[in-house]
Amino acid sequence: MKYFAAVLALAASAVCDPTVYLIRHGEKPDDEGIGLSPQGVQRAQCLRSVFGAGSQYNIGHIMAQEYKASGKRKRPYDTVLPLANDLGLTVDVSCDRDDEKCVADVVDDYKGSGNILICWEHDALNNIAEEIGAHDVKNYPDDSFDLIWTQPPPYKDITDTTSENCPGLD
Repeated sequence: MKYFAAVLALAASAVCDPTVYLIRHGEKPDDEGIGLSPQGVQRAQCLRSVFGAGSQYNIGHIMAQEYKASGKRKRPYDTVLPLANDLGLTVDVSCDRDDEKCVADVVDDYKGSGNILICWEHDALNNIAEEIGAHDVKNYPDDSFDLIWTQPPPYKDITDTTSENCPGLD
């Protein structure tokens, strides 16, 4: 009986651990200004289909880096806001751009249903994946905006890199 209870507890904990998906924010304006370029806005709209309610991703929590009141560092938030609105979620902006431990703590403490989508500045994505538990993560390519990194429990590896497949962008 004790063995059976232990197996059930282990199975329940495995079911509750979310898969983490990491993506880069949408494209920025050519002038390096604040906000998303027209292509970035198009990508944000496309993500509504990619990660939306009918998708395989089953997103239950969305994170983007904390942004400044001036609008700086807001691209990740702007990229996932349309999706969050569709899913009835609030974008979690509780972690600073450079605080990978904060992001790992949110993942570790997450007890909700569904998986976690993290949208961040690309230079920090490898650090976030490593802080969550992955080993030897290569940098997110500077010239790509469409990659989805899949990091399932127990979070030791990025097991898949796929494209968002946004028409006209990827």
